[in-house]
Amino acid sequence: MTITVRPGSTVMFTGDSITDCQRLESEDGLGFGYPLRIAGEWGLRHPDRPVTWLNTGLGGNKVMDLEARWQTDVLDARPDVVSILAGVNDMGWHTLDPEGYVITAEEFEAGYDRLLAPLAEAGTELILIEPFLLPIHGIVEAGPGVRIGEEERKEWRIDLDPKIQVVRKLAVKYDAQLLDADVMFAELAATTEPEYWSADGVHPTPAGHAALAAAWLRLVE
Repeated sequence: MTITVRPGSTVMFTGDSITDCQRLESEDGLGFGYPLRIAGEWGLRHPDRPVTWLNTGLGGNKVMDLEARWQTDVLDARPDVVSILAGVNDMGWHTLDPEGYVITAEEFEAGYDRLLAPLAEAGTELILIEPFLLPIHGIVEAGPGVRIGEEERKEWRIDLDPKIQVVRKLAVKYDAQLLDADVMFAELAATTEPEYWSADGVHPTPAGHAALAAAWLRLVE
């Protein structure tokens, strides 16, 4: 079953930098990533069904950060559909900061569940995008003095996999649409160099954002 987006609906995208994409610097507030592509393609396909599109993604956010601003940035807008992409910042944080707090899959699940519960109670339609990590090659500079190579990405993958399972579990619990982005990008990376879809393994290229948008649009009608 897909989600039916009715005329006049409000659709909100939220999450971290993958969703944010400099939205605050854009005139329409959607940024340059997959939310903009989705809104544009929807408008092209369905000029008879206008939609209000909102983006409240914020770079660097973990689930606990989303929870802190959930009421103001999400619930108060009373959206009809909420699309969430979160989890990459909850992954392997200790590799960026050796003294950083390690977020367990159990804590991740509890926090994510608290995000979804009030939306489900309000009858909001939900789309959950699972976090993803592409198997790129080489070393990536992730900040001043922070270099992420093959070993760090192996640690990230070990940390991320249980959190992907959490998102899948919650999608079933809340009867949400699941966009299995990690599976999708793994399949794409098997036929084309993974850097084509994400230069650093986390943030999509324009082609990566297009792939996300196309997959998202298959979940709605």
